[in-house]
Amino acid sequence: MREATVIEFGGSEHAIFLSTLPLEFDDRVRLVETREGRQAEAIVVAVQYHDGRKAVAVKFLQGACDWVATEP
Repeated sequence: MREATVIEFGGSEHAIFLSTLPLEFDDRVRLVETREGRQAEAIVVAVQYHDGRKAVAVKFLQGACDWVATEP
């Protein structure tokens, strides 16, 4: 499954984004930066539902992912 979304918060070890996919705790995801094609593998560490929307928090599996934290 694929989805285009925006990272609402990105740090060197974690990211938070909205999703419509059926993601749950401990699922694995791949984040892909569209302009340069950089990728990061991550695992879902939290899911929060609010007003019909779902926020997903992930932790990067390869350690620090600085390109997520430095995107404009």
